[in-house]
Amino acid sequence: MSYATLMLHLELGRSNAALLDLAVDLAERFQAGVIGVTACKPAAFVAGDGYMDGALIDAEYRQLAQESEIAEVEFRAALQGRLAGPLGWRSTRDYAPLVDYIAHQARAADLIVTTAVKGELFDASRAVDTGSLVMQAGRPVLVMPIAGTPLTYSHALVAWNNSREARRAVNDALPLLARMAKVTVVEIADESDMADARERVADVVAWLACHRITATPLVSPSIEDDAEAIYTLAQDQGADLIVAGAYGHGRLREWVLGGVTRDLLLRADRCTLLSH
Repeated sequence: MSYATLMLHLELGRSNAALLDLAVDLAERFQAGVIGVTACKPAAFVAGDGYMDGALIDAEYRQLAQESEIAEVEFRAALQGRLAGPLGWRSTRDYAPLVDYIAHQARAADLIVTTAVKGELFDASRAVDTGSLVMQAGRPVLVMPIAGTPLTYSHALVAWNNSREARRAVNDALPLLARMAKVTVVEIADESDMADARERVADVVAWLACHRITATPLVSPSIEDDAEAIYTLAQDQGADLIVAGAYGHGRLREWVLGGVTRDLLLRADRCTLLSH
């Protein structure tokens, strides 16, 4: 079980040192190639008469080009000569949605690695909305916390809810789970559903055993905030990776009303692998 090619999404205008450290570690563990990718969108400067201000647009393009070059230099300096697989680079400066470009490029990779983006830090000209990327990529997305907390492979917590997304996520995470010192499969269940939840979680643990991954089953009572319950368990058990299916309900409802996926993205303080 392995990832042959990683796609590393770097943000412009900031250091990606922690993300690059994670990429180096993953690439060495999986003997994988790495493709670096950036995307940015020039701001639209409109003059008082309604026409685009060409000088401002040119200045913005130059700034973005310089930031892209800096990101590529940082990427190559961190990874050149350290990979068993190939090293690649892809970049765009376009007015099209940034997430579309990253999602389309994901065809070349097994796993996307990116950094969590919080609303107050979001710059639509340079940053890619993490939730939209998970939704569109068709590949698992490993999200690193903004704080740069490293992945230590000590304990993975699989958030199970018997959805299509959860089944895909645990399958996508197999290469990582196989390298974890400990794996726990947890389902948050209502009191009336505890017995069925134990049966479901036991099935997942047995399936993981077929892949030579030893896991511990856990069913925890619902406290009306499943994200809080998952975080509390991850914190109490020292988990450094959460594996979860993304957007179990319709995306609009999930994003507007909140939900486990949204909270995992916005409150990320440890690595999270998400699949849709």
